[in-house]
Amino acid sequence: MEKVINSYETLFIVDVEAGEEAAKASVAKFTDIIAKNAEVVEVSDWGKRRLAYPINDKPEGYYTVVTFKSEPEFPAELERLYNIDETVMRSIVIRLEHEAVAKAVAAPAEEAAEEAPVAQEPAKESDAE
Repeated sequence: MEKVINSYETLFIVDVEAGEEAAKASVAKFTDIIAKNAEVVEVSDWGKRRLAYPINDKPEGYYTVVTFKSEPEFPAELERLYNIDETVMRSIVIRLEHEAVAKAVAAPAEEAAEEAPVAQEPAKESDAE
């Protein structure tokens, strides 16, 4: 039977009250767990940011977004691990409708197309002399 591999993206917010180094250690812990159980496509470390509203009376958190490809059973296990760890303030795991690799490869191509100069017609001289 063929294994099903889906593309997923997870965002998790880690508590920074114990210090930024402790937050980075928690981020490293979860990125390692993801890397051991899935193929990591991209890791975006957004860093320390102000929350839209306080969570557990804390105004700031350390944001990280990881795009990965795995079997369908792993995201449920990842959510369970997020819920067990007290340093994780909020988390979400979503299944991507598109191929994760295509997203990572298409973005630079789109940026290059936007930066390409647009040819303009030379200005016509008017005969109103």
